[in-house]
Amino acid sequence: MRSPPLFWRTFLLILMLIVASMTAWLPTVRVLDREPRARQIAQQVVSIVNTTRSALIFSDPSRRRELLADLAENEGIRVVPLEPADQVQPLPDQAIVALITRNVRAKLGPATRLAAQVNGVPGVWVSFTIDEDAYWAFIDRDILAGDAGRAWISWAALATLLSTLIAAAVARVVNRPLAALSKSAAILGAGGQPSPLPDDGPAEIRTVNRNFNRMVADLDRLERDRSILLAGISHDLRTPLTRLRLELELNALSDPIREAMTGDLDQMESIVRQFLDYARPMTAAPTDPVDLSALAREAVARSRVASDPRCRLSLHIEPGVHVLGHSTELARALDNLISNALRYGRGSDGLLQLSVLGRREGDEAVLEVGDRGPGIAPDEVDRLLRPFERGEAARTGAAGAGLGLAIVDRIARIHRGRLQLGPAPGGGLIAQLRLPGWGTAASAAQSRAQ
Repeated sequence: MRSPPLFWRTFLLILMLIVASMTAWLPTVRVLDREPRARQIAQQVVSIVNTTRSALIFSDPSRRRELLADLAENEGIRVVPLEPADQVQPLPDQAIVALITRNVRAKLGPATRLAAQVNGVPGVWVSFTIDEDAYWAFIDRDILAGDAGRAWISWAALATLLSTLIAAAVARVVNRPLAALSKSAAILGAGGQPSPLPDDGPAEIRTVNRNFNRMVADLDRLERDRSILLAGISHDLRTPLTRLRLELELNALSDPIREAMTGDLDQMESIVRQFLDYARPMTAAPTDPVDLSALAREAVARSRVASDPRCRLSLHIEPGVHVLGHSTELARALDNLISNALRYGRGSDGLLQLSVLGRREGDEAVLEVGDRGPGIAPDEVDRLLRPFERGEAARTGAAGAGLGLAIVDRIARIHRGRLQLGPAPGGGLIAQLRLPGWGTAASAAQSRAQ
């Protein structure tokens, strides 16, 4: 949650605004409700006292005791003489209690006393007089505390629930266009072709969607033009290269000259092959389970490094490492990684120490190709993954057009994976191809999303 998604940011901000508004509004409502409630309670107290006084004044003296007993039993009201020695505890110092006391004294007289406890008996005590005699009217039910507390709690809980649902709905509606834009951008970044974004909603969203759709169309057109250009150049070069190779075989040349010219032709053939590989369109949605372990062993066999006397091969490939992808494209990526190590990974003595490792790490399938060559600087990694970029060590005398690693990176992104380059312990370079493993929870979720 250090960097929560935009939905949760919006949701929490709206929820905080609602809570702040309720926090500021509730005291206002309670203040506005205090005066009517105080008048209502004061009127109830005054009615009880006046009714009790009238009953005592106008009742038959012989039946007055029965009347007092009936009030105490049925109404919870008792009348006791007020003595100067009574131990009186005043009502709590609250705003609503002060309003009630003021309203009661306005009706019963300024000498009226109200108490929360008399002689250790809690309740509501109100004084009144009959013919110069003072009495306490004791009300055993707590009329000062109604159900307002429970009502406020219930109302607040309901308001909080409704506010939360409304905040979630508003956040979802507000962030839906941005979520669609983020998803389309992720598809585009992975090398796919996202569906056009809808041309509706607020003016700002429509403008962003139109510009994004225009950008996607421009990139697609640029990609097609580049592929056609590279394919055309590569195809046109194949014929003269074949003619030169044929003339080289027919002419009587010395062995050193023949070998030098053959090497130049091989280098040009390698460049043309890379152009064709890079220009070849790739399917953006891998759908078939592929045995990466078998592909890796086949790639090592095609490279013939095992028969090279100046190569030390370390091969450790776990069986049964599967991914979801295209076997042809993955085989091309493995060939490029091994070819890159063969071309640039030899030490100063010309010896190639090549290691090829295949394993499963959690939800990922990892294929690692390492060498003990000069390696690359850490700040050169991002640049070497771009097309037509080559390292300083690769610029002198080595064949290639700087497309090998770019092709591997492109294939990795098409398969929702990544290519990582880093220094090897003791010197050299390690190239890791990391792809979502097939048969894991991640791959199952990926297949459902497709």
